[in-house]
Amino acid sequence: MFHVYVITSETHPERYYIGFSSRPDDRLTEHNAGKNPSTANFRPWRFAALLSFPSEEQARRFERYLKGGSGRAFLRRHILSEE
Repeated sequence: MFHVYVITSETHPERYYIGFSSRPDDRLTEHNAGKNPSTANFRPWRFAALLSFPSEEQARRFERYLKGGSGRAFLRRHILSEE
């Protein structure tokens, strides 16, 4: 399986990161260990969403969607909202 994940910072709740991995738990551990320069300053992180896909192509396509304008709006409306 291939996964698209959204993580949010526990110390800066407005910060989030969108990623792709076949091993999402290992990736979260790497983010929390500071191994990714994009996320190192906002540790610790937690999963806000984890979506699984049967093919790498589908997962990468959905990751690209989430990183675009309408995908970010979708995230704010459905995943990151606290309502």
